[in-house]
Amino acid sequence: MINPVGSAELQPLFVYDSELHHQLSHEAESLPSVVISSQAAGNAVMMGAGYFNPLKGFMTVADAMGAAEKMTLTDGSFFPVPVLCLLENTDAIGDAKRIALRDPNMEGNPVLAIIDIESIETVSDDQMAVMTDKVYRTDDMEHPGVQAFNSQSRVAVSGPIQVLNFSYFQADFPDTFRTAVEIRNEIKERGWSRIVAFQTRNPMHLAHEELCHMAMDRLDCDGLVIHMLLGKLKPGDIPAPVRDDAIRKMVELYFPPNSAMVTGYGFDMLYAGPREAVLHAYFRQNMGATHFIIGRDHAGVGDYYGAFDAQTIFDDEVPEGALEIDIFKADHTAYSKKMNKVVMMCEAPDHTKEDFVLLSGTKVREMLGQGIAPPKEFSRPEVAQILMDYYQSIQ
Repeated sequence: MINPVGSAELQPLFVYDSELHHQLSHEAESLPSVVISSQAAGNAVMMGAGYFNPLKGFMTVADAMGAAEKMTLTDGSFFPVPVLCLLENTDAIGDAKRIALRDPNMEGNPVLAIIDIESIETVSDDQMAVMTDKVYRTDDMEHPGVQAFNSQSRVAVSGPIQVLNFSYFQADFPDTFRTAVEIRNEIKERGWSRIVAFQTRNPMHLAHEELCHMAMDRLDCDGLVIHMLLGKLKPGDIPAPVRDDAIRKMVELYFPPNSAMVTGYGFDMLYAGPREAVLHAYFRQNMGATHFIIGRDHAGVGDYYGAFDAQTIFDDEVPEGALEIDIFKADHTAYSKKMNKVVMMCEAPDHTKEDFVLLSGTKVREMLGQGIAPPKEFSRPEVAQILMDYYQSIQ
């Protein structure tokens, strides 16, 4: 199996030893504590689950700046984005060196992790501006990722963490949320050796489904991991439970047995385009995938990124040898009326736009809301029915 990034074995930060977990949970109740941001909580969950291996905790400002500017930490190791715990102030901490970090996304703010504080620093406006520019390639506050990142406070608390729970993800998505540890174990149990991962924050239409089949065939893979984001999205995105139902129905009906896993991970979408694509590849290697599909405008939003920037970054900016996972570079896929099948548009040079079945997201949402199924060349009818039921329920 492919090695995790930066180590021979996965090193998740969740405390799996039950006795130690009980001891730490008890200790946490007597420690000074702070409620952290949703972004910091997502980072803690990802570290706990092994996806951010081999990080040991939240970064110093120097490491965060290194990650942003050149994807390299002060010790020379590779990481593509800052992983910060930003607080409004340290009033609740005092001079404590060990504190509890509380979850902002669950009622009662339960303890998410314990941190051993190694440094407390103030992030300057200039440093926030540099990180924003390097990671998001824009400082436009209309960009949802820029807005979320900059709405955090400026006091950075860094140090190693011990993670005690996986926030709401395990309880709300018991059939879908999986740690990198669990996915690696299931890959072994299934006997897969070449595995391609597919990232999604949306339901999968026929073109997405066929892209996965295409990648599996061309890469000679024996397994597909559909890995959906379960954290916070932007307004208007389809809720995770609906996406989950739609994707599971598609896999049940249109993939051979033991060829696809439907899983999810707990993290807030960054919408950082190219830089987020690198992060996605990073944690897909940690979960055991040997290949990762990156298509047009991967992890983008609006018109902030070029159509293939999320592919070229791997050739132009990722340090040589930083990742072992291979990237399957895909173009936009659509149903060809001439060929009567889904194709990559770049592989049909004799086609005009009219030769493809193309529907805008707005048009599809309108149709679904009116109880009209998109054409079979665009969406499987069973998937469309689940989405129609959802859109009609919110009207």
